[in-house]
Amino acid sequence: MQAGLSVKTVEQFFLDSFCVRSAMEHAQEHEACPERTQRYCVERPIYNQEFLQGQLHRRQRTPQTLGQKIAHSCRCTSKKAKSHLYSFLPILKWLPRYPVKEYLLGDIISGISTGVMQLPQGLAYALLAAVPPVFGLYSSFYPVFLYTFFGTSKHISIGTFAVVSMMVGGVAVREVPDEMISLDYNSTNVTDARDTRRVQVAVTLAFLSGIIQLCLGFLRFGFVAIYLTEPLVRGFTTAAAVHVFTSQLKYFLGIKTSRYSGPLSVVYSIAAVLSNITMTNIAALIVGSTCIVLLLIGKEINDRFKKKLPVPIPMEIIVVIIGTGVSAGMNLNKSYKVDVVGNIPQGLRAPAVPEIQLIPAIFVDALAIAIVGFSMAVSMAKIFALKHGYTIDGNQELIALGICNSVGSFFQTFSVTCSMSRSLVQESTGGRTQIAGALSSIMVLLVIVAVGYLFEPLPQTVLAAIVMVNLKGMFKQFGDVAHFWRTSKIELAIWVVAFVASLFLGLDYGLLTAVTFAMITVIYRTQSPQYRILGQIPDTDIYCDVEEYEEVKEYPGIKIFQANTSLYFANSESYASALKKKTGVDPCAILAARRKAQKRHAREIKAANEHRKKAVLKLTNDVEASVKHEIANDDLPVNGKFADSGVQDVSPDEHEHFVETKTNIRSLILDFTPVNFVDSVGAKTLKSIIKEYKEVGVCVCIACCSGPVVNELTRLNFFDNTVTRELLFHSIHDAVLACQVKDGSAFTD
Repeated sequence: MQAGLSVKTVEQFFLDSFCVRSAMEHAQEHEACPERTQRYCVERPIYNQEFLQGQLHRRQRTPQTLGQKIAHSCRCTSKKAKSHLYSFLPILKWLPRYPVKEYLLGDIISGISTGVMQLPQGLAYALLAAVPPVFGLYSSFYPVFLYTFFGTSKHISIGTFAVVSMMVGGVAVREVPDEMISLDYNSTNVTDARDTRRVQVAVTLAFLSGIIQLCLGFLRFGFVAIYLTEPLVRGFTTAAAVHVFTSQLKYFLGIKTSRYSGPLSVVYSIAAVLSNITMTNIAALIVGSTCIVLLLIGKEINDRFKKKLPVPIPMEIIVVIIGTGVSAGMNLNKSYKVDVVGNIPQGLRAPAVPEIQLIPAIFVDALAIAIVGFSMAVSMAKIFALKHGYTIDGNQELIALGICNSVGSFFQTFSVTCSMSRSLVQESTGGRTQIAGALSSIMVLLVIVAVGYLFEPLPQTVLAAIVMVNLKGMFKQFGDVAHFWRTSKIELAIWVVAFVASLFLGLDYGLLTAVTFAMITVIYRTQSPQYRILGQIPDTDIYCDVEEYEEVKEYPGIKIFQANTSLYFANSESYASALKKKTGVDPCAILAARRKAQKRHAREIKAANEHRKKAVLKLTNDVEASVKHEIANDDLPVNGKFADSGVQDVSPDEHEHFVETKTNIRSLILDFTPVNFVDSVGAKTLKSIIKEYKEVGVCVCIACCSGPVVNELTRLNFFDNTVTRELLFHSIHDAVLACQVKDGSAFTD
């Protein structure tokens, strides 16, 4: 509402009321949009913090000592033990309630479809992890089966995934390069010795990453995934896709090159492939190209007719079967020198303890894999949970992944996470619970113990084709550049930095660089917020940016300042500078001008006094001469004065012409709606602002200050005799009305 208040005394100030009404004025608008004609009317006193707190009664809370808190957390009851057990083993909660008739058929179809997809991907991603293919099958069985007991998501498919497998392979190649010839093995085959050593590195990496995930889960650190923002993850996975694609070129072309890891590994890999391009195995190229065409056709059919197809066409297993049959029938390995999968041991391996001595060398890599793996799994799990109306526990997901990796490592598995493509298949084919994942792992188990040897003639170029085609979705993420260009330049910068750093520095250092840059952007945003001067929408208590809307008007003599950030050490100086710039009132400049004027006035007074002294001295001499003359002529003064004396006494006050330097702004309101916290530096800055503006006659008020921020200010000893809680108001409109009353009182006085 507009200014029209009568001036009241300070005692009456807190009893002033305001009434807010908003209504449409035309009947046509009422008929066209009746819901917009609703209005509300509120009549209440003007509230500041001190007056409002006086009207309320705080709840009595008895603070607990540290010992009481520890005793309470360690107290064990049957209900609490049951709750912890169900939390640690979610299967105990959902399995007894499993509706067999309603869910079982869908879970069976989904489990078979996902298992059929799991087989070729397990074999293919083992190549990315730089280990023999059979270890990809192990990693597609143990972790998937374990997740059934400990996971909270009903739809994600745990197992091998390209990005994590690539990170594992990079570490394995770095620790055991192709040129390494070890004498520690009782094998004369250097390749076997190298592969054995790489398996040990991959297994230990899985064990360590699992332990890290378990620790983070038990410490309730499930929130760490929020630091991997979506642009960062998408840029990182796009760079990982490029890494994966280049690493598969040598298998696709059938040439022999070394595998590189670390900074510029992509450049070295491409250079190695190009330098040996003349050695391309034509047979491998033809087989791989044919598989790519078939896979792309199959994916296109699945995408176009997914609503009509009962289950997606399992093109990957079809390609594997065709490729294996052609290779075995034509003897591609011996006749055309096409590399094949080779020996696949039948049955499961006995448990073995990972190589603990490798932990110091791979700890940083394990930490990166643990965080990336969890971030991808929990992101996909949240998508499905939101879609199907259930919740997941981020901390329990960390524990579940930690168990999958750490326990699985004793059975020769490498690090795993959620597979996006398999999860989509598991959900779209009717999977309703974790039973679908368990059935897919059983399919893999059957292959391991019974028919694994049938895939020994499978050409490696077929597996490379499967990996390359599965990267199609990740390569589509290059479209994010145009999207973020239109929506957010900062998020575009995060995407580009994540992509470029991960591409050229390697996935481990690239991820660290991307996270660091993302956190820098947060600091940048808080240090470079948007500052606004607010005005009122007429006849309402709504205040908006005066530069954005024509209807918004400012109150004369009142400035309302808003910054969309908290106030702390990193931006307190810029906050004060922006306040002076936006309001046009700089107390320091005004005080400096006042001091300058005072000095000028002092000089003028001094000069006037000197002039007066000279005039008095001259007058004295003239009077003495006149007295002598009058005495000589017997002309004495009358009443102590000479009748013809033209000299008058000059008062210093009559020379006072100093003009006080003033501003048209009498009140300044700081809108603290966006402020989430204030630290000690911010509190000192705020107090300094209030005192500086007070010296130039401007009253500073704070509006919409939340309870936690008020408590922080109290702890920081912000309030004292000069800065009281009377300066804090419940809303901007409360502050405006109070400033109007105060300014009116000042004018009346």
